Amino acid sequence: MPGIHITDIEAAINHWRERSPSPDGVSLPRETRALAEVYALMVYFRETEADEASLPPQARDAWLAWYQTTPDTPCIAICSTSQGDDICKGCGRSFDEVQRWTEMSPAEKRGTWRRITLEGGAWRFNRYAERALKEPSAMSPSP
Repeated sequence: MPGIHITDIEAAINHWRERSPSPDGVSLPRETRALAEVYALMVYFRETEADEASLPPQARDAWLAWYQTTPDTPCIAICSTSQGDDICKGCGRSFDEVQRWTEMSPAEKRGTWRRITLEGGAWRFNRYAERALKEPSAMSPSP
């Protein structure tokens, strides 16, 4: 099963900390606590990814709720894979990732997002960065 990177767990924790702050500065609301337990175990065991399928239900629900607040697709409506490129110049996804996007799990999608962000070579990160800032609904759907 695909893994959820520790940085995504941390981002989800921060999302829930902003959304549901601690009422007393000490105790954690349910979603934050569930994700913090996963995060702590990852740090303790020096793991960088948590298995998507084995997350405790409350942590998985909290992570998925955060995931729904992230952009779904890196597409900027400039798809060079349709022109025969193995890697899209616009978004940085491989031809296979573009084709399978709607079938991919949330963890697989986030893994792709992580890779293309770290690589940073796609046009969405430089030439056409302004397109990446637009509302996803204003963009044409990803193939």
